[in-house]
Parts: sequence; structure tokens; C-alpha cells
Amino acid sequence: MKIKNINKDVKDPLELHVDDRGSIVDVFYKHNIEHVAVVTSEPNVLRGNHYHKNSTQHMLMTKGCLEYWYKPVNSDDPVKMVVANVGDIVTTLPNGIHALVIRQLGNQFIVFSEGARGGKEYESDTFRVDCIVPQDKLP
Repeated sequence: MKIKNINKDVKDPLELHVDDRGSIVDVFYKHNIEHVAVVTSEPNVLRGNHYHKNSTQHMLMTKGCLEYWYKPVNSDDPVKMVVANVGDIVTTLPNGIHALVIRQLGNQFIVFSEGARGGKEYESDTFRVDCIVPQDKLP
């Protein structure tokens, strides 16, 4: 799992262009993105509790925030959590179990996938697991 803010953590070869009209920031450059989806969540819901064996996903927060819970597959390590806010992009690498807790305001994010995730392949690289979010942290 990696998290960065697209407006603050701009590193070569990505660029941020700012002038009196506003800004343009690169999100990806020369990446093999095979699918893009916009996900809108109602308040107080749980998403995820799965992993992908081959796909990498990048979630760019566009509205609201979420709690991103994660741990490696087949690991006895405790689950960890980061909060993703607008402008943050969270990258889930293959074999990373992830669950998303959306709180009071709901949210929206764009998912960029490297690997099968869209259309009829939506579930082809998705492997469900028992809930990794502690019971007292569920919405």
C-alpha cells in the first residue's frame, strides 16, 4: 500500500503546472491503466474486504474521505489503517487485502486499474475475505 497527495507529492516524471487560470497536475504518465471507474459511496458503508492476485489499483479521492484498512494476504500482521482525503491517491498492490470504511458524509473516488477489473472481468481477479476491519470500527 502506498498513499500520496497528487497536489503535494509531485515527483519527476510527473509535473504540476500552475498559472492564473488554475492548475493541471499529472496523475499518471506512461502507466498501463486498463480500466477507470468512478465510485460513489453513500454515508456509513463498508466496501472491499478482498484482494487481487494480479491487479494493481489506484484510488484517487475526489470528494469526502475514507478509512483505508489493509494487510498482506496470508499475514499474521495486524491490520493497519490510513485516512485518505481529497487529492490523495492510495495504491493497492497485488495480494494486498483492503477494506474501505466510508463515514458520515459519503465520498467519491476514481479507481485506475492495472489489470482486470472492468466490464465482464469485474470479479475475475477479486478474491473475497472475511472482514479485516475491527468490529468496533465498522460503520
